[in-house]
Amino acid sequence: MSNTVTDRRALLREHFLLKALSDDELDRLLRFSNVHSYDAGEVIFRKGDPGEGMMAVLKGQIRIGVMSMEGKELIHNIIGPGQVFGEIALLDGNPRSADAVAIEPTDVLVVLRRDFVPFLESDAQLCIRLMSVLCDKLRQTSELAEDFMFLELRQRLAKRLVRMAQLYGRPWRQGVIINFRLPQRELAAMMGTSRESINKQLREWVEAGWLSVDRGNIAIHDVGALSREFEQ
Repeated sequence: MSNTVTDRRALLREHFLLKALSDDELDRLLRFSNVHSYDAGEVIFRKGDPGEGMMAVLKGQIRIGVMSMEGKELIHNIIGPGQVFGEIALLDGNPRSADAVAIEPTDVLVVLRRDFVPFLESDAQLCIRLMSVLCDKLRQTSELAEDFMFLELRQRLAKRLVRMAQLYGRPWRQGVIINFRLPQRELAAMMGTSRESINKQLREWVEAGWLSVDRGNIAIHDVGALSREFEQ
C-alpha cells in the first residue's frame, strides 16, 4: 500500500475508538473513506447539518463551536492533526450539534456512518469503546459547564491553556509551546468573553514571567504557576 494510506491507517489507529482494529479492518475502512480539503475559514459543517459520519484531521486545524442568535461564537474545541471528531454521528446519524470551520488549509479524512455501522454490528468491544468515547465527551461538556458556573475568567483561561499544553504542547527552551497559533479572538470565543479581557489577563501572566505571547503563539514558561490558578 502507498505511504499515504499507511499514514492514514496509523492516524486512525491512534484513536482510542479504532486502535484495536486489525490492519485489514482499518484498510477496509480506508477503502470506504474520502479526503476532503478546505481553505482557511471554510465551513466543514454547520450545526443542524446531517450527521453522516466521523472525520479525522490529516493536516490543519478545525474549530468546533456554536453561534448565538446575536452572532456571538462560543468555541468548544480546536481539533488538530491526528484527532478524530464527529463520533456521535456514527451512532445516531442525527444532525450535527455544532459548527466545524477550518482555521487554516485543512485536509480531513471522512468515514461515513453507513460504512462504519457494519463494524459496530460485528464487534461488541468496538461498541463498548464507542460508548466510552461518548461518555468522555459528556464528562468534558459537564466540566466546561461547571467551569463557566464556578470559576473566574483567570481560572478558566489558565485551565484551558494548561490543557492545550498537555494536548498540543511541544518542549521549548523555556517550557512548553502550544503547537499552533491561538489568536486572542479565538481564546475569547472559547472563554465566552471579550478579546480585551483575554488581553488583560495574558498581559498579567506575561509580566509575571509565566508565559509569552508572540503573534498568536503562546509559550508557557511555568505550567505549575498556571495550574495553581485553578487548583486553589
